[in-house]
Amino acid sequence: MQLGTRWTSGEEPPRAVPEALRPGILSVDEATPGDELGQPRPRWTLTWLEGRPIAELDTGVVVTLGPDGRAVVRHDDESGFGGN
Repeated sequence: MQLGTRWTSGEEPPRAVPEALRPGILSVDEATPGDELGQPRPRWTLTWLEGRPIAELDTGVVVTLGPDGRAVVRHDDESGFGGN
């Protein structure tokens, strides 16, 4: 069993975050604007589903691994499990 972890967007991801996810996380962090009113940055949550890592930002952005082992960035409403 693998436990997840949390960290703040823009900070160095914990060692538990697989190297293959890091480019996707970094690209999202770089694209996330700072809040001019001083609100805290969103937080990432790393979880594992069937042995595969999933990093989800509080905003709904998800970074997973594609079939080729590279990071894939999507928004959680792009899962294909929507309620249409």
